[in-house]
Amino acid sequence: MKSTSKGNLSFEKFSGAVARITGSSIAFFVAFVIIIVWAICGPLFHYSDTWQLVINTGTTIITFLMVFVIQQAQNKDTMAMQLKINELIAATKGASNRVLNIEDLTEEELKVLKKFYTKLSDLSEKEDKLGATHSFDEAKRNESIKTNATDIPS
Repeated sequence: MKSTSKGNLSFEKFSGAVARITGSSIAFFVAFVIIIVWAICGPLFHYSDTWQLVINTGTTIITFLMVFVIQQAQNKDTMAMQLKINELIAATKGASNRVLNIEDLTEEELKVLKKFYTKLSDLSEKEDKLGATHSFDEAKRNESIKTNATDIPS
């Protein structure tokens, strides 16, 4: 199942570790201390252009690199979450398998699907029991039965 190259796997582990470390309160504290030390050194360097350039260059480089590290870690986490949700959908009786690869749809297709589920929600709200309707087809059937039942003269 592992078709990941050694370099990709190394970067994956590295980015995961860096994302965890840099997201910690200790990392924030270290960054805060660096900024305080830099600010305190201002009078020592007479607030020179070089003094300003040091912090600007440092933060720019770190930000540039962190974008890629965090994005890689986020992509992995998102994929894992999607797979977990897909497993739950696939294992749940009555759930629609139509949405298993929903993340691959275009924005326009997602808007259409949102309208579909909004309609399903509207139909479900007419049910007496919470969670009684499990699929759009079932909700439509139930709505049809209720509508036809009210048409029957008493």
